[in-house]
Amino acid sequence: MSVDFDDVRAAAARIEGIVAHTPILTSLALDSLAGRRLFFKCENLQHVGAFKFRGASNALAILGDQAKNGVCTHSSGNHAQAVALAAKQRGVPAYIVMPSTAPRVKVDGVRSHGAEITFCEPTLEARENTATAVMERTGATFVHPFDDERVIAGQGTAALEMINEAGPLDAIIAPIGGGGLLSGTSITTQALLPNARIFGAEPSGADDAAQSLAAGELIPQTSPDTICDGLLTSLCEMTYEILSTHLEAIITVTDQEVIEAMRLIRDHLDMIVEPSSATVLAAILRPEFAALEGIDSVGLILSGGNVDSLPF
Repeated sequence: MSVDFDDVRAAAARIEGIVAHTPILTSLALDSLAGRRLFFKCENLQHVGAFKFRGASNALAILGDQAKNGVCTHSSGNHAQAVALAAKQRGVPAYIVMPSTAPRVKVDGVRSHGAEITFCEPTLEARENTATAVMERTGATFVHPFDDERVIAGQGTAALEMINEAGPLDAIIAPIGGGGLLSGTSITTQALLPNARIFGAEPSGADDAAQSLAAGELIPQTSPDTICDGLLTSLCEMTYEILSTHLEAIITVTDQEVIEAMRLIRDHLDMIVEPSSATVLAAILRPEFAALEGIDSVGLILSGGNVDSLPF
């Protein structure tokens, strides 16, 4: 496997003092609703408002002088902001390709870090072609949002912190889009808590990961339809390989369940999270998760908090 726990531990040491050690919050009311003890790892309180800063910081640190001409990526928002800030901190340019439909709060976040933005049509082909043109023009180095060992290792540090602080957990769940966060989470969890059960949360309107694991082969995302704008991308071969050997299940949730979970998090944790984040709470409140036995404690990674407006 291309990423292992040694890579995660090395990433943790490399980005110490750069990324925030985000808090873990609990709520007796949410515990009661779920019938289990819940531990929320608040990556919505990370720099740039999302876990993505971990992977971007690790990738930029490893690249070093290789990125002297700058870095380039394509992203709908959180990874874009993460690369922009990580590049600014290292004193190199950042060239970000964003779909024209990207949330305004995320566009503003990228601009606030001095990155150059190039907008494109909201398709993967357009993003990739535009990024290629930008790199040919600038000589920048590409940092993929999830198909990158350095990024996956960096994302795995969120689970490392959570387990170190919360102690043994019976299960851990994280959202899944391209699979970088959940891949890093899975590698870390298996190493530190080999008996813990690992789950993914995915919107039913963009359920390529659930379809892929069920079919035993990678199925690309087509025509996603969900409010979870951070979970619209397909898995890659690397993340599919990791997740297919680590996950017990991916639980799909409706947009309405996500909205209700956002409301519950606001009311009981006093935080605003983006829809992608709320999938994890929506998933563990689903009947199929509630029916699982032997799970008394669950770690939930809240992936980000960048949202233009609340859908309720």
